[in-house]
Amino acid sequence: MASKGVILSEMRPTGRLHLGHQSVLNNWVRLQEEYNCYFGVADWHALTTGWEEAKDIRANTIEMVADWLANGLDPEKCALFRQSAVQEHAELHLLLSMVTPLSWLERVPTYKDQIQKLGELGKDINSYGFLGYPLLMAADILVYKANAVPVGEDQTPHVELTREVARRFNHLFKPVFPEPQAIINKDVAVLPGVDGAKMSKSYHNYISMGAGTEEIKKHVNLMVTDPARIRKTDPGNPDVCVVHKFHRIYNSSILEGIETECRAGQIGCVACKKQLTGALEENLGPIRERREQVLAKKGYVEEILQAGEAKARQATVKTLEEVRAAIFG
Repeated sequence: MASKGVILSEMRPTGRLHLGHQSVLNNWVRLQEEYNCYFGVADWHALTTGWEEAKDIRANTIEMVADWLANGLDPEKCALFRQSAVQEHAELHLLLSMVTPLSWLERVPTYKDQIQKLGELGKDINSYGFLGYPLLMAADILVYKANAVPVGEDQTPHVELTREVARRFNHLFKPVFPEPQAIINKDVAVLPGVDGAKMSKSYHNYISMGAGTEEIKKHVNLMVTDPARIRKTDPGNPDVCVVHKFHRIYNSSILEGIETECRAGQIGCVACKKQLTGALEENLGPIRERREQVLAKKGYVEEILQAGEAKARQATVKTLEEVRAAIFG
């Protein structure tokens, strides 16, 4: 592994990954070349929004890690692990909960946002696990002494909370933890769902990373285009078209030409969608093939995870020894 620093990043195994996750994975693939990376399956985090998620976690984990490997994560260059298989995450979370003020958790911006979103989905979450998930996230980061965390801009408050917790622990006991920095990837693509809303598994408006040719075609044909455009010869406005937003990511080499033709009414939406379908198939076809190869090897993903968990424990056990010594002497 590289020695330029330590990175921790995780994903919750709550269903199939979709194209909204691809830019995150592309970033992970770049980071594994530059850092000592730990990429975790956040299965405990998946339980914070309801126990009904538990029945699917094992299958979702295998599917998600297969997507990671198919997109280029190399278990020789990074450690892939399940959060629940590395018990030091839980112990550090417990110890940090003894020194973290309740008000710090209540002021995390995403806490109230998540309550509102879950309420819209008919979920009434009222548990410490839900309130305390940012502290569990902090423990996930600090247990590896990570000094960098790749996040979207909306998640920077979680990194700041982690820094505050690290400072408080270091002040109360002795310096153990570095204060991690957020790595914000400005190039992360924010793709809308096929209906124009945020792409989300909850809204069922996504294209999965393992989508087959017909599934890709079906979802592209459902994409919302310029509502003011009635005939294909009418001038279009690509700025309000979902198809155009996907072209921007997956067909950038001909984007300018498509924009010009659309505004001039020289290309219809059907032809534009056909071009996008081809570009998505070109991108996802090789990933889908690698994904199928990974899943065809019985027990392969499990072996990768167990090996990654052994690497993870080498780091976390040392950290907890330092933490216990700092607290209990």
